Amino acid sequence: MTGHSPQPALRWGILATGGIAAAFAADLRTAGLDLAAVGSRSQDSADAFAARFDIPRAHGSYEALATDPEVDIIYVATPHPMHHADARLALENGKHVLIEKALTLNRAEAEDLAALGREKGLLVMEAMWTRYLPHMVRLREILAAGTLGEIRAVSADHTQSLPTDPAHRLNALELGGGALLDLGIYPISFVVAVLGIPLTVQASARLAETGADAEVATVMTHEGGAISTTLSSSRAAGPNTAVVLGSTARVEIDRVWYAPTVFRVVSADGTVLEEFDGRTEGRGMQFEALAAERFVADGSLDSDALPLAESVAIMGLLDGIRAQIGVRYPNENV
Repeated sequence: MTGHSPQPALRWGILATGGIAAAFAADLRTAGLDLAAVGSRSQDSADAFAARFDIPRAHGSYEALATDPEVDIIYVATPHPMHHADARLALENGKHVLIEKALTLNRAEAEDLAALGREKGLLVMEAMWTRYLPHMVRLREILAAGTLGEIRAVSADHTQSLPTDPAHRLNALELGGGALLDLGIYPISFVVAVLGIPLTVQASARLAETGADAEVATVMTHEGGAISTTLSSSRAAGPNTAVVLGSTARVEIDRVWYAPTVFRVVSADGTVLEEFDGRTEGRGMQFEALAAERFVADGSLDSDALPLAESVAIMGLLDGIRAQIGVRYPNENV
């Protein structure tokens, strides 16, 4: 339990039992949070997951999880095209939701969830866990202090060598496959965190045999004239580093920049002004869960690190990138 909350800690339910759900469950256990229930489309899968993570209740349907009176908040861990319907199910049954990134398939779905959350008085939060990690919290402090001077440019990559099987989730357009929603969301969200939503976007991509994007690069301009570049790939492993270039100093974030790691603040003359070690126990997903509990406890029902309106705007940004590179998901309901 968090101990300092003005109300009891939230009772968590996990919707789906795949790899990301397992990572989240492990980090919830690391943080000592109340993991109350899991829901799967099959009772066997729910039972196995519950046994693995010592979860008291296992539901053989998402509906059963959503209607469980012993659950306050649901972590939605299904593939991208299911986020909207699954989060809607939870919200309609009075549960707060933490939705695995990318928030939805597109902006229209994101706006619908935001409206439903407002109507119900519930937290709708994108599980962009990187924003809540200790090194990112410290980076925001450094930016706010003006340590780097005028921010001139930001660059980040998220490049991995992942399965090329056409049926794999990452390559199947009907499952929201492609580098953009799984990998590109990280550097793009990072750029927005530092520089805001861009004024202009130029995107290029290389498509896989299935029509999903295997590589995506962006060049964007931002208010004040700053430039950002991002590169994502599902077919080649790269450095996975990031840099924020300011007129008086820069921040160099080590591999893997979007996970708990180390960064340095380096002045224009090469002097290291600060080294911050943000490595932590587990994958680091517990920080977003603790934040979600805080936003419910303080009544804000919105994130200070990634407001829902910004998540919605980022989905719109991804829509625009997909329009440029010619990628459309077959099951988009808009």
